[in-house]
Amino acid sequence: MYQLNLNWQTFLPQYWQKRPTVIRGAFANFVDPISPDTLAGLAMEPELDSRIVARQGNTWLVAHGPFESYDHWGEQDWSLLVQAVDHWYEPVNALVAPFRELPNWRLDDLMISYSLPGGGVGPHLDQYDVFIIQGLGRRRWRVGEKGQHRQHTPHPDLLQIDPFEPIIDVELNPGDMLYIPPGFPHDGHALEPSLNYSVGFRAPSGRELLCSFADHLLDHELGGQRYQDPELQARAHPGQIQPAELAGLRQLMLAQLQDETGFASWLASFLSQARHELDEQPVEPPYRPDELLTGLNEQGLRRQGGVRCLYLQETPQQLFILGERIEVPAEGAALARLLADEPAPSQAALLTACQNPALCQWLTNLVNRGWWYFPTQDDEE
Repeated sequence: MYQLNLNWQTFLPQYWQKRPTVIRGAFANFVDPISPDTLAGLAMEPELDSRIVARQGNTWLVAHGPFESYDHWGEQDWSLLVQAVDHWYEPVNALVAPFRELPNWRLDDLMISYSLPGGGVGPHLDQYDVFIIQGLGRRRWRVGEKGQHRQHTPHPDLLQIDPFEPIIDVELNPGDMLYIPPGFPHDGHALEPSLNYSVGFRAPSGRELLCSFADHLLDHELGGQRYQDPELQARAHPGQIQPAELAGLRQLMLAQLQDETGFASWLASFLSQARHELDEQPVEPPYRPDELLTGLNEQGLRRQGGVRCLYLQETPQQLFILGERIEVPAEGAALARLLADEPAPSQAALLTACQNPALCQWLTNLVNRGWWYFPTQDDEE
């Protein structure tokens, strides 16, 4: 388990979404949870989102995985980036665990990059909060002030910005960490073969929320009430939309958002949707409750990497998993909260809950969906 040397009570009010900062020695005696060779092997799998970004003089190149080989890229000026490694390679989840002080629904993924000397993606902006942990090697990072920065595309798959004046200019060593809020320009390049771990926290845009909510209304045949104007009067300017009409139409739209129960249920479902491919495999043949109990007596359960499990404080009898609303049996609210809060729930707590046959069957059904599993020794390597 990795111990993060960070005081959240101090960090959040001073830096979160406000200012970038460097945390020296954020992880003492840091040991990489993955090797460059293993990362390169994952990038050969079609299920993972991977890319190589390389620079040849003033020319930028981008190639998308899956990859078959790497030798032809040379010994400098390129990076391999693999998204959502935490969804596919269990050992790296230990590096995500220290960030569980933040809401689960805000966590996007753990992106890992391996860079040869000079490798990087150029100066750019991100619209999410990111903690960049230095692993193997050293990397120089420059971070600029938030403001207006002209963007351009030196390659169709690469969005960069013009050079900027840094407010942070540092070299990171293994275990150091850089936090960058949305909108602050940054640029990093490897000084020697380097591994970097980017724990990203993404917030939805208003456009994403509205599009998803509109789809929800359509899917459930909601919002069919039409605008009414029983007090309509003849007017001298029929081409005019009057303020009272604007207000009435706006209120018709807002009425859908003001259905607190329906809105909260939709929002929790939306926030629990996966943003990347998952290693989601239903159990075949499915477990029986007695088999689940046998497994729980031998070891605990672990939530599959990337499975989003959320709940609403007002409705403890429901879980929201990967966009699906799951009803919780009577007396199961504590178990549901445990499953959502803890990626590796207490073995004793699970055994206690499973003394209730209905809860044991319910938990068995979740495990059979492939959302929770019994870890093996291989998961720790």
